[in-house]
Amino acid sequence: MDLIEKINSRQANIGIIGLGYVGLPLCIAFGQTGFRVTGIDLHQEKVDILNKGYSYITDVKDEDIQFIVDNSHFKATTEFSSISFLDAICICVPTPLNKNLDPDLSAIEYVVGKLKKYLRPGTLVVLESTTYPGTTEERIEKALALTNLHAGIDYHLCYSPERVDPGNKKYTILNTPKVIGGVTNNCLELGETLYGTIVNQTFPVSTPKVAEVSKLLENTFRSINIAFINEMALMCDSLGVNIWEVIKAASTKPFGFMPFYPGPGIGGHCIPLDPMYLTWRAKEENFFSRFIELSQDINRNMPNYVVGKISELLNAQKKCINGGKILLLGMAYKPDVNDHRESPSLNVYALLKEKGAVITVNDPFCDHILDANDQQINIQSELNYEELCHYDLVVLLTAHSTYDFKRIAESGVPILDTRNAFNGLKTSHVTCIGDIIKETGPIMSETVLAGG
Repeated sequence: MDLIEKINSRQANIGIIGLGYVGLPLCIAFGQTGFRVTGIDLHQEKVDILNKGYSYITDVKDEDIQFIVDNSHFKATTEFSSISFLDAICICVPTPLNKNLDPDLSAIEYVVGKLKKYLRPGTLVVLESTTYPGTTEERIEKALALTNLHAGIDYHLCYSPERVDPGNKKYTILNTPKVIGGVTNNCLELGETLYGTIVNQTFPVSTPKVAEVSKLLENTFRSINIAFINEMALMCDSLGVNIWEVIKAASTKPFGFMPFYPGPGIGGHCIPLDPMYLTWRAKEENFFSRFIELSQDINRNMPNYVVGKISELLNAQKKCINGGKILLLGMAYKPDVNDHRESPSLNVYALLKEKGAVITVNDPFCDHILDANDQQINIQSELNYEELCHYDLVVLLTAHSTYDFKRIAESGVPILDTRNAFNGLKTSHVTCIGDIIKETGPIMSETVLAGG
């Protein structure tokens, strides 16, 4: 039986390497479709939790894990020797940037080492991790060729970028088109066949490199536009104009405009990092992208702007950051998820800490967080609305749906709102960007800022 027939009959054994925000939903999708799925991860704790039928990711429900475990469609392991009985392997490992903002592909290289040892003939290998253009061919195809494993002959190789959006209830793996690039036409056909079992639409492209660049284009587009709206927010602040009202007005145009929204910075694993993969690779060809570099600079400086607005609001109360009692609401990089990777909230926290603020951190989704020095930040999971009046300032960084914004607004405490979450709750005591912050004692205030 050839691999296409095994895939179509659900007799192919599927392996997912890396059981995080990308890999785990992929396990669920294949397992629910009837495949036998082996999840491979280095962390024994994760493996044990999954094999008991529990999830550690907000987007993946316990019952979904339990279903595929109970039906023998899923098993997690730390043993890479499992590769030897797999028919298709999806690589979903982390690809961060190092301190010099260069790609760190050590996780991919580790997996390639295991493939050299355990890969069996005819297996389909698909890289999903976001990375620089050329990674699939340079770091996987060439590396395996050194051991006489040739793509399209001894095994099959594709790149298909992940498009997981944590917390998105509308677009899932099923209804998000899957871009796929294969090293050969046969590789591409196998990739389309595999993903065609779990998604409504596949979109084939000519090479893995095209697929790699398409992923970077998607998120670099967002990064640049977020940077632009952040800069507009700064400009509107100086002009005395409310940026959110401006966006609402511009959005009435039915063509030629797409709204983006400001905030305290950009976060998550994609938008802050993906543009840097592109610029890093482009520099090797002596091409320098001024748009991307400028956008990164604007977005990275938004936490400094937030801290500046915090200082203004405290000064209006005849207080300062040093010794000021500040409550930070939301450390995750986006609402209703427990993912705080690259969250701008961490940068705001660090800047305030340096200035001597007395900080309380609240997030109903994140149970523990490490700061830049790998020191644990104490997290308050439940918000005590009765104690809000004890703070000099409340700063909303992530607009989790569990927060009662009306109650927070009614507490009388000054509020710095970076997400426009208090829109509709404004009173004469609320301060927005462009308003004069009066130095006449305590006021209830809401300042709306920039970042994505």
